[in-house]
Amino acid sequence: MPAFSRFLRYFMAVGRLGSIRKAADELNVSASAIDRQILNVEADLGMPLFERLPTGLRLTAAGEIMMSAGIRWRKDMSDVRAQIEDLRGLKRGHVEIAVIDALAKGYIPAMIQSLQQRYPGITIGVRVLNNDAVRQAIMNGEVDCGIFFDPQSFRGLTARAFVDVVLGFLTTPGHAFDGLREVRFSACNGSALIVPSEPLAVSHQIAVLEGTTGVVLDKMVTSDNIQMVTSLVLQGVGIGILTSIDVSTEVRRGLLSFTRISDPILRPMTLALCTASARTPSYAAGIVLAEIEHGFGQLGYPASIEAAPA
Repeated sequence: MPAFSRFLRYFMAVGRLGSIRKAADELNVSASAIDRQILNVEADLGMPLFERLPTGLRLTAAGEIMMSAGIRWRKDMSDVRAQIEDLRGLKRGHVEIAVIDALAKGYIPAMIQSLQQRYPGITIGVRVLNNDAVRQAIMNGEVDCGIFFDPQSFRGLTARAFVDVVLGFLTTPGHAFDGLREVRFSACNGSALIVPSEPLAVSHQIAVLEGTTGVVLDKMVTSDNIQMVTSLVLQGVGIGILTSIDVSTEVRRGLLSFTRISDPILRPMTLALCTASARTPSYAAGIVLAEIEHGFGQLGYPASIEAAPA
């Protein structure tokens, strides 16, 4: 297929924007050149890549396959450039990582700051996604690595580092739970609660506790956003239920207290740094992975919930 890379640039822009004219404006090329490239490839394949609709262009099933191939091609080309720069002895390259919402503060931002000081030639893209979307991004080759919960049941992934993370009650200082290392789930009976909802992974553990203990929660507020749950606890709306990594920053600062839920039915969740087994990390990705691995243990319980010294 001639000029494959040029075609993919055109095709992916049209697929993303849904319009040849918009793609032409973005890429600063003529609309006829883009249209010609797409028509030639469609003729070569013997099937359309787009549905031509009055409102614009929409990917067909074949177009979806081509779009996935384009994403992989773009990532592969980035890796090739990084490897060539490795041969020249340059510590440069771009690394894409995906993390769950709980890591959008604290450890990952601090890691990036440290890495940028020592390797200014490495740029980093960070995607904050729900748990399953992180896994999908790793498997699809959209990112170099990702951090998410409970990867054990998925093939095609390599866990580079992992820690156990526990569920607990989040309260303001002075609450009855403040200073307690752990309590049973039933201790929240009668309290107003701020409860995480799907797609947050912790919501499944709460459902298990409700089903096995028979405790009926007074769900004052539910939210699919960890920061919202944390903010509502800070405002005094009620008791939150989150994991130890979700609130490590606030606990270290003395703003909130974390008390582990000790019911035997509850098992720690495994937080893992993963890569796709079929992919070899670029030199730049290897540097970033080593940086993340170096301090990964601090995310586990109980280190993440110990308050910083005064």
